Amino acid sequence: MFTNGQLIFAILFVIAFASALAYTYRKDLKLHKKYYKGSVWVLIAFISFILFIAVIKFAFM
Repeated sequence: MFTNGQLIFAILFVIAFASALAYTYRKDLKLHKKYYKGSVWVLIAFISFILFIAVIKFAFM
């Protein structure tokens, strides 16, 4: 499906992108802690809501 060159490029791209993302996140960690202090609770609420909807769907099938 993919040639060897395409697979090598994809792997190198993913490694480079993940490295750049990690570097940038580490660089901005102080700002993240300052401005996004309560965002974990929003994430937990969102995941809980999605799970609640899934439970309701499978309970009434």
